[in-house]
Amino acid sequence: MLKSLFVQNYALIDELEISFSEGFTAITGETGAGKSILLGALGLILGNRADLQVLKNESQKCIVEGTFDTASLNLDRFFHENDIEKEITLILRREILTSGKSRAFINDSPVNLQQMKELSTFLMDVHSQHETLQLVSAEFQMDVLDSFINRPELLAAYAKEYQSFAEVSKNLERLIRQATEKKREEDFLRFQFEELNEAKLSAEEFIEIEERLLFLNHTEEIKNSLAQSVSVLDEGNEPVLGNLIQIVKSFDRIGPFLSEAASYSQRFQSIVIELKDLIAGMQSKLSDTDFDPGELELLTQRMDQISKLMFKHHVQHVEQLIVLRDEIEARLVGIQSLDDEILQAEKKRSLLKLAVKAKANELHDEREAQAIKLAESVKQMLPSLGIKNGTFNIKVERQGEFNAKGNDLVTFWFSANLGVPPGEISRMASGGELSRLMLIIKSLITKEQMLPTVIFDEIDSGVSGDIAGKVGAIMKQMSQFHQVIAITHLPQIAAGASHQYKVFKTTDEVKSFTNMKLLLPDERVEEIAKMLSNEKVTLVAMQAASELLGF
Repeated sequence: MLKSLFVQNYALIDELEISFSEGFTAITGETGAGKSILLGALGLILGNRADLQVLKNESQKCIVEGTFDTASLNLDRFFHENDIEKEITLILRREILTSGKSRAFINDSPVNLQQMKELSTFLMDVHSQHETLQLVSAEFQMDVLDSFINRPELLAAYAKEYQSFAEVSKNLERLIRQATEKKREEDFLRFQFEELNEAKLSAEEFIEIEERLLFLNHTEEIKNSLAQSVSVLDEGNEPVLGNLIQIVKSFDRIGPFLSEAASYSQRFQSIVIELKDLIAGMQSKLSDTDFDPGELELLTQRMDQISKLMFKHHVQHVEQLIVLRDEIEARLVGIQSLDDEILQAEKKRSLLKLAVKAKANELHDEREAQAIKLAESVKQMLPSLGIKNGTFNIKVERQGEFNAKGNDLVTFWFSANLGVPPGEISRMASGGELSRLMLIIKSLITKEQMLPTVIFDEIDSGVSGDIAGKVGAIMKQMSQFHQVIAITHLPQIAAGASHQYKVFKTTDEVKSFTNMKLLLPDERVEEIAKMLSNEKVTLVAMQAASELLGF
């Protein structure tokens, strides 16, 4: 239950502190007095966002603090999960700094807005005119039914299965997109790989070809050099080898006369032996050095093949071509593995879809059963709000695809008149009828959820007269189970409240200020008389106000 609200430096509010009681409280005031400002300030401690525009004085921070009695609520899990000290008297505080930054506190513990918003769902339900317009939305109608069912564990179980299903489905779509993109390049990659693979590339072979081509392209020059060398060493008029042999013989002759002669002879003999071996080798190479045009052509073609591949792929070395070939092969293997991944993802998705379907069926069955109860409860309350011959049904229909809330389409069907078959509420209900339907629905939902506080922001839009009194009566009835706070412009509703606050605006020479006060019985008579009158409060209006209040 909301016990008190403190507001400082918010919009037209300079400083305001008000206390709230149990039961039914009405907040009234002239249009433009600031009733919506008060609700906006309350929204800050419920986790709504704000900006610098809320600061009345831009040089000071804005503070909104709400005090709640939570003795009847079980909030142990929330406080434990968020590591916040639990107290029976709960204090929510928001500060909007002059820098534009916002700070939030729960029992003086700093929290983020999501934590504050989560806690607020246990504390109160705020209903506005805008929410009444949402009643025609299929998504909102499903939320209404789920709120009436009040089985969060059922929704959570489905949501868990659906999240897994959605993640796998998203991954499967990604794999299929990747496979589609890769398939476009697979043929090209395969052509490249086969071309490189068929080339049977080898760094050693490339070096050997280079050397052999160099040899073949200089065969004549090599043969001439070899022949000339052999001729100088072993042929001609004065061959080197023959002269060396003569030198050996000459040293042999003078051996008896020169002690070093034997050594000289032996050393020259070694040279003769080495030279003979060298000449034999050159003669052998000379006989093998025959030009082979066929070999040259084959090797040239092979070198051209490799060179074209290097040019084509913008590389300088055969090793780089080999690395490229291996990379392309790896990419082809990756493309082939995508098919396996897709197959596995499809199997996993099929299994998860079965689990999602099972949970969705549980959800559907529960919605179908509870839809009958909710529709019957609404139908029973319609006469109390002046719709005597009204009909209200809820259809729960399975759809083909699953979404975050199941695979149901929930639609409200309504007719206000006897003999008129019900149709979708968006086509059949007037603004006033929507307001009354929303009030009935809210009263039923909040009773199921046992929320301590319900706030209605001009839910009475579009109703008046006798119906307004009946709306007030339902709010009064609701206040037996909840703290009900209604911002209203209708005297019939305000008169039904146990407590009444007036929001009013004052001005000084420079600025306007919004204030709020709890009305005493005499002040309530005067305030409701003003609401009944056009301009001047008459004695008749005062008497009517007293009667409405039961004074």
